[in-house]
Amino acid sequence: MITGEVKNKVDAVWNAFWAGGISNPLEVVEQLTYLLFLKGLDETHTAREARATRLGEPIENPVFTDQMHEYRWKNFKHLGAPAMYRVLTETIFPWMRQLGGEHSAFAKHMRDARFTLPPEKAGVLARVVDGLDKIPMQDRDTKGDLYEYLLSKLATAGQNGQFRTPRHIIRMMVDLMRPKPQDTICDPACGTAGFLVGSEEYLREHYETEIYSDPALKQHFENAAFHGFDFDHTMLRVAAMNMLLHGIPNPDIRNKDSLSSDHSEDSDLYTLILANPPFKGSLDENSVAKDLTSIVKTKKTELLFLALFLRLLKPGGRAAVIVPDGVLFGSSKAHRQIRETLVEGHKLDGIISLPSGVFRPYAGVSTAIMIFTKTGRGGTGDVWFYDMKADGYTLDDKRNPTAENDIPDIVHRWHHRDEERTRQRTDQSFFVPKAEIKANGYDLSINRYKETQHEAVEYDAPEKILDDLDALEAEIQAGLKRLREMLA
Repeated sequence: MITGEVKNKVDAVWNAFWAGGISNPLEVVEQLTYLLFLKGLDETHTAREARATRLGEPIENPVFTDQMHEYRWKNFKHLGAPAMYRVLTETIFPWMRQLGGEHSAFAKHMRDARFTLPPEKAGVLARVVDGLDKIPMQDRDTKGDLYEYLLSKLATAGQNGQFRTPRHIIRMMVDLMRPKPQDTICDPACGTAGFLVGSEEYLREHYETEIYSDPALKQHFENAAFHGFDFDHTMLRVAAMNMLLHGIPNPDIRNKDSLSSDHSEDSDLYTLILANPPFKGSLDENSVAKDLTSIVKTKKTELLFLALFLRLLKPGGRAAVIVPDGVLFGSSKAHRQIRETLVEGHKLDGIISLPSGVFRPYAGVSTAIMIFTKTGRGGTGDVWFYDMKADGYTLDDKRNPTAENDIPDIVHRWHHRDEERTRQRTDQSFFVPKAEIKANGYDLSINRYKETQHEAVEYDAPEKILDDLDALEAEIQAGLKRLREMLA
């Protein structure tokens, strides 16, 4: 989490935009993203320069040419306000639109991008650039936290069911699934591409040498491994910028309404899905894709997304997705139908119950992580349940760091599930056999199966309690008598 001092600096930058007449929060985030992206490009180029200097070789894949002196943040930030505005709008923006190649995902989504601050507000741009330059962003985690804080300021967050997934929860889910270089990874509601970036970071951390020593794997990693859908143009631009900054020149970031579009071109295509879709409300029945209602007959988005995941995954493909608690125990025919489909028709692997404060400050919704494998022919055996109590932060709106953190334990236990067999239902994690889940109407709520250990409490005999009450009453009467004597 970022410190209060950094938050104050971000707030000052935010307020500068508002003072400049840009009051739409999403627009402010978009404009700040362009500038953060430019700053990040300079940092990327500087890192490549340093590596080339160490090795005594030419710069590999330089971001800037020698003629782009004014494009680099370290030089751009020192320009006067009018020159800064002119360089940004007349040279940097046209150049940014072509980054990654004319047909790249980034260029496609940047085509209609524009810097909306008017020329007469060039002074505001200078103040914003100065403010951003003072914010420390030395590592990826800090940048991610800063961006998460910007997103938390969106007035629309939560109103459309869009709950930003905290970075540490993304990292936990990625660590649980352990993507491989051969995986084709998809997030059908990608937003700013948090899950795709988390997967990319994991693959670089664990398989970078393997990926870059194999031309086929490198080609797959840079062009075919990452897929994200969203129908918000601003989010698509941010996602494309985010992926490009992380070294993925051509991700498949696509404008697509996941629940309303036909999925024939994407069905049975992906080996891993990581997602936290916007679960809220219902869709018009006529707008729902027919291939989804064939899996579950409903208009509820939270159930349709589960049907979508099953549609998109290859046989043998895996998914770790966040669902609202109601999916686990809802009593409607559709709720039961999708749970039965997962348990009987595929392989349900695990349910991790999350504490309700994970999505604060913008939502206190209770959620769970559902982990399953698409098989098309069953395979569910014993399902692993974990009752997560803490995620390393307070569960109030402040979300301050705390020592209590179940995440390392969750990841360890998940990857050593054979050792979980002896755990009791009173423990924080345990297995539940498929037959018992079926007997309970495919209820997947952990509270249905968890046993609570009640400590035996010994009470005094009734006669002693009555004697104590008599003594207390006598003491009260004696006190009242003394008060009357004092008043007499």
